[in-house]
Amino acid sequence: MIDLQNVSVQFSGDYLFRDINLRINSKDRLSLVGANGAGKTTLLKIIYGIQQAETGKILKQKSISIGYLPQEIISHSGKPLFDEVKSSLVTINELAIREKEITELLANEITDDERDELIYQLGAIHHRQEDIGYYGIDAEIEKVLNGLGFKEAEFRKLTEEFSGGWQMRIALAKLLLANHNLLLLDEPTNHLDIDSLEWLTEYLQNFEGALVIISHDRRFVNRVTEKTVELYLHKVFFFNGNYEAFLKYKEERDTQLEHQYFLQQKKIKETEKFIERFRYKSTKARQVQSRVKQLEKIDLIELPDYEEEINLKFPEPPSSGVIPIELKNIKKAYGNNVVFDELNFQLDRNDKVAFIGPNGAGKSTLAKIIAGVIDFDSGKKILGHNTILSYYAQEVADNLDPEKDILQSVEDIGENKTIAQLRSILGSFLFSGDDVFKKIQVLSGGEKSRVALAKILLTKANLIVLDEPTNHLDYSSKLVLQKALIDFKGTLVLVSHDVDFLKPIVNKVFEIREKCVQFYSGGIEYYLDKRKENIEKQKTNESELTQPNYQQTRKEQKRNEALVRQQKYNATKDLIKEIATYEKQIAELESRISVLEKELSEETVYSNPVLAKEKNSDYVKSKNELDKVFNIWTDHTEKLEAINKSFESEEIKL
Repeated sequence: MIDLQNVSVQFSGDYLFRDINLRINSKDRLSLVGANGAGKTTLLKIIYGIQQAETGKILKQKSISIGYLPQEIISHSGKPLFDEVKSSLVTINELAIREKEITELLANEITDDERDELIYQLGAIHHRQEDIGYYGIDAEIEKVLNGLGFKEAEFRKLTEEFSGGWQMRIALAKLLLANHNLLLLDEPTNHLDIDSLEWLTEYLQNFEGALVIISHDRRFVNRVTEKTVELYLHKVFFFNGNYEAFLKYKEERDTQLEHQYFLQQKKIKETEKFIERFRYKSTKARQVQSRVKQLEKIDLIELPDYEEEINLKFPEPPSSGVIPIELKNIKKAYGNNVVFDELNFQLDRNDKVAFIGPNGAGKSTLAKIIAGVIDFDSGKKILGHNTILSYYAQEVADNLDPEKDILQSVEDIGENKTIAQLRSILGSFLFSGDDVFKKIQVLSGGEKSRVALAKILLTKANLIVLDEPTNHLDYSSKLVLQKALIDFKGTLVLVSHDVDFLKPIVNKVFEIREKCVQFYSGGIEYYLDKRKENIEKQKTNESELTQPNYQQTRKEQKRNEALVRQQKYNATKDLIKEIATYEKQIAELESRISVLEKELSEETVYSNPVLAKEKNSDYVKSKNELDKVFNIWTDHTEKLEAINKSFESEEIKL
């Protein structure tokens, strides 16, 4: 399907990879792995075609369709969510446009031969529509959007109203629905909660095309991919097995490589010693030259760039009370959106708990209430004896002093650490060499997050709250943080969807869903088993209670409801757009009139007859224009209300 031949890429004279060869077949499910900076993202961009290789060829099967999800946030605007996703389905939309064109042509006066030809074309279009599932595409879009965590009430919401993480979900939905032959996914799980992650895993397991995935979520990669491609020492190495099996192979390979390196270095030293010893003896000149040529021909074995094993620990925290924190009858709302009502919650000393649940359910809100970052509307928060809090979230990273460099930022916290120890900690979060002297103001969002995490590792708090701490960490950095949290002697709250990260740390799970908190006295695997069990019970109960006739009736009802929604949208979309335009004009005119009224009351204006006349003329003109636009807006609004009422009565009938 795709064949990379002798592909090379370099930056500033250093090769990312050189003369690599890789073939991607139609059913391959590949995990692309390698150290940070090895070129994984660059390779995906070359395959997709948005970056050029320095040398080599990329051969692609004719008419292959490739979808690419980058790490960087993708922004969408200008359309409701449902329409944005549907508009990306090129074949679906092209067929719909052509069907409409032919239908309009058939309504004209044409010859019998022309009519026969158009009817033939229309029939071919209908067959093609059936082949690609055209008539069920709206239901499929709903299924994917629901799976990725969007509520049905949000389908008509404009895409620009969604935050960055949800924007990435929109991009992912478009990719999954586009019927690509190959999907290139760069960290697709970064913005997903545990529910949507489980859904995506199952969806990709059933995906019929090829996959190439970069992800630091080991559990996700192991469940979705079957082969591993490693970028290593500027080359590509192929392993026929998932990531878990690859790690075992890699350990054995590296051990063998170290042994071969040792033997080679021993031989080189012996040869160099012989050359040095007999360099100036004429009787040994031939042997010396022979050894020199041997050295020149040796293909030197390269060792992988091992990161130094770092064993970081939190400082021993002072002991807190038996109950570090307790919440009683907490209510929290954002406007009309009530997140929690009468919430009761308590942590025991040395608890390590995970907050699990869909995005928007209130995990971060509860974490911020505990940390004291936000207030609540009513209820009581009781901090236990000697409770010392520390809080991390991605927005906390923005509160770092922009004028300080990275090393200075952690020096404030790690006062009992040497510079060498602080640099080791920063190195575990990918800040090495002169990087530690970079100013905070020049760092990316991800880099700031890593600095904030490094500061957490130096805290003396006995209650630590971490909100999505692994989003910007590679596997090695996650491992460092994970080990430190396992050994942490205090109480811990973790908001995360990374199952592998949570597994060895947490002993309790609080599921936050639909304004309720459900407690599970066990680790993350216990929670997942119970969650699966509850879902299966719910499905069984629904199946037993639902009769076939009811299912058919409900299916028909949903189809009719979807048809009415579509008809309503078609009938009102232009009107809504025009109303929005007039509302903008009204706001501008009202603002202009307000300014003119203020100016007309100023002495510098009314004492100047010419200027006063000019301003008054502009004022009258603006008032007349406002009246005109307002009348049009009123007329359009009444029309929209009438249309909406007519569809409301139609919905009642259904």
